Amino acid sequence: MIHIREATEADLEAILGIVNAGAAGSRVGMEAGDVEVYRETFCRISEVPEFRIFVATDENGEIIATYQWSLFYSLTFQGRPRAILESFHSRADKRGQGIGAAMLEHAVAFSKEHGCCMIQLTTNKQRVDAHRFYARHGFEATHEGFKRML
Repeated sequence: MIHIREATEADLEAILGIVNAGAAGSRVGMEAGDVEVYRETFCRISEVPEFRIFVATDENGEIIATYQWSLFYSLTFQGRPRAILESFHSRADKRGQGIGAAMLEHAVAFSKEHGCCMIQLTTNKQRVDAHRFYARHGFEATHEGFKRML
């Protein structure tokens, strides 16, 4: 049984461990730095109501998965907001146990509560298993994304 809750600052080290373990492609090696490098950003995210970080914990209270949720407003879809998922990761040793599915269900419900018309996310092209996971849960690869590192 897992429990999904909003992250606290005390969760930061566990969150970073999970996210960094899932780094792929161009991000590998860019996530260096101790927890303190990220603390200010975590606090900023926590102060903005349209940004949330969630964690999933197991029966022992150990953090086993995480995702970041953002509310994005646009002058499309009759002005209805959309949700953006970022840093959606579970610990490698916990995959295949329904944790990701539960987190996605949580994200969908949370997004509906906030009036969102859709949820969108990006995933690294190298993460083929993640692509299959999202497709199984109703996500479609409708756009080609581009990024430019600065």
